[in-house]
Amino acid sequence: MEDLQIYIYTFLAAFVGVIPPGLVNMSVAKTCLEKGRRNGVFMAFGASLVVFFQALLAVLISKYIFSNPQVKSMFLKAGVGILILMFIYFLLSANRKKNQQNIKRRTGTKSFFTGILVSVLNIFPIPYFVLIGTLLSNNFQIKFTIYNDLIFAFSAAMGTLTTLYLYVIFIMKIDGKTELFKKYSNYFMAMLMLVLIVVTWIRLYNM
Repeated sequence: MEDLQIYIYTFLAAFVGVIPPGLVNMSVAKTCLEKGRRNGVFMAFGASLVVFFQALLAVLISKYIFSNPQVKSMFLKAGVGILILMFIYFLLSANRKKNQQNIKRRTGTKSFFTGILVSVLNIFPIPYFVLIGTLLSNNFQIKFTIYNDLIFAFSAAMGTLTTLYLYVIFIMKIDGKTELFKKYSNYFMAMLMLVLIVVTWIRLYNM
């Protein structure tokens, strides 16, 4: 019964957590538009694989992070640095002329590893799942054994994958009506990075 509770609550938390526009889901949407549905799905699998390990790390160090504000601050500062680099990258990409011919013929392997890279750069799931793990432990009296840790991580990955796959389906359904997003997708991603930088900086300032 306890493992079912962990699966349901963690799955729902991961599912909801990926719905708002963010680095990973917007990258998946951008990949679908530029390289096709297959590449988008591969990227979603790669990103979800990383979430498994992020969630596992989060549940293992949840108590340690919350009892050490300096560690939490370190995570946020690292996040700001990564977001600034991503902001510069997307801004430069938006101003670079690209040849879009035959772009959909690429194999999904590259998109899979791109999904892994993007998800690794996105460190925000770690503090998010630290919070979820702490809430499950405190409010539901769940004891996190090694078995429960693995269920927690698997549930987080599956919840993330489900939402990302729904992004793939949705973006392909409206394909043909998304020329504006295709044209300005890198600018959109750059602005998203800027918003995340500001939000993270505010969180650091208020700690």
